[in-house]
Amino acid sequence: MTPDEFIAKWKAAELKERSAAQEHFIDLCRLLDEPTPADSDPHGEWYAFEKGASKTTGGEGWADVWKRGHFAWEYKGKRKSMRAAFAQLQQYAVALENPPLLVVCDIAITHPLANGPKA
Repeated sequence: MTPDEFIAKWKAAELKERSAAQEHFIDLCRLLDEPTPADSDPHGEWYAFEKGASKTTGGEGWADVWKRGHFAWEYKGKRKSMRAAFAQLQQYAVALENPPLLVVCDIAITHPLANGPKA
């Protein structure tokens, strides 16, 4: 996938978060010539979509993408609150072995938030 193809596809997309998240991430992998979670870890033990995690506030949740020792990734629909997405991801961080990079994405914009969101 070329950068222009990626941009054109996702600029036009009006999918809800659940419908778009995995395909968007797979397209990012293709764009960057990186293996997808299933290509790298077919058992989902260290790199997976929908990684279950206990929240620090109680209850259970799922990180949209997780790679042990690398990142946790949370998608939201276009124009949704990135602060809320980051707060959600922070609640999973301990259960996900405290990945060094927390990424929130609204399909149109990706934000690496290693130290929290800026103003």
